[in-house]
Amino acid sequence: MRTDLESPVRNRLLLVAAGLLFSTGGAAIKAASLTGWQVASFRSGLAAIVLLAAIPNARRKWHWRMLGVAMAYAATLILFVLANRLTTSANAIFLQSTAPLYVLLLGPLLLHEPIRRADLVYMLAVGAGLTLFFAGSETAVATAPDPRRGNLLALGSGVTFALVLTGLRWQGRQGGAESGIATVAAGNLIACAVVLPMALPLHNFTARDAAVILYLGAAQVGLAYWCLTRALRHVPAFEATTMLQVEPAMNPVWSWLAHGERPSLWAFAGGAVIVAATLLNTWFGRRRTIS
Repeated sequence: MRTDLESPVRNRLLLVAAGLLFSTGGAAIKAASLTGWQVASFRSGLAAIVLLAAIPNARRKWHWRMLGVAMAYAATLILFVLANRLTTSANAIFLQSTAPLYVLLLGPLLLHEPIRRADLVYMLAVGAGLTLFFAGSETAVATAPDPRRGNLLALGSGVTFALVLTGLRWQGRQGGAESGIATVAAGNLIACAVVLPMALPLHNFTARDAAVILYLGAAQVGLAYWCLTRALRHVPAFEATTMLQVEPAMNPVWSWLAHGERPSLWAFAGGAVIVAATLLNTWFGRRRTIS
């Protein structure tokens, strides 16, 4: 008899829920009156507490091999928050979504994985998307006061996230495949501690700020990862990757609804190219694996 945990529909709904929760990050980060340093520190601190309390595996499998990956994940968290405070949330998530490009570039160096011909096509497509991003000039607005600097930080978060993905694959080869969620918890702890000195002293912490931090730490990160870890063991990797693309798809929508924020046409076109290229590359990678 099939249990609820093994239900295909339930696990796919959990994946979609995780993607939707992740997608609200940009809008929520912009809703706080705190500085970017404060949002990054308090969000990660609360997220670490929730992950350690709610997910048993987050308290296990701690090993020295996870330290470097956790540090890269901490950098990703910090850069993503800072980018969202300076540029549109669409730009922040689309530019972070370039991470698979850097994974391909790092593969031969760190994992001894060759670059295939199909990967070269993907790299060219992502390069075209990046060109579109930086081809036009963006106007500074209240929710995106420094788009150019924010875009560069978001691009940096894509690089650090690629280091995370590469590191997790390396951990898996070393027998540490189950330590992924522990790495996420450790990364949040590191992010909180590293930027805490810049987050203090704290002035004018409003009830709205408290609600935003509570949502970001407990729901947008903590609950999202709970949903993710419950579902991933029962859903094929290709399906999971496809369903999680709801994050870059919905991220700009929430910021538009909450703040009236609209990315430029150039940025939207570049993001569409990057997301489409990632989906197609994942699909072709699955076909190669099957054949």
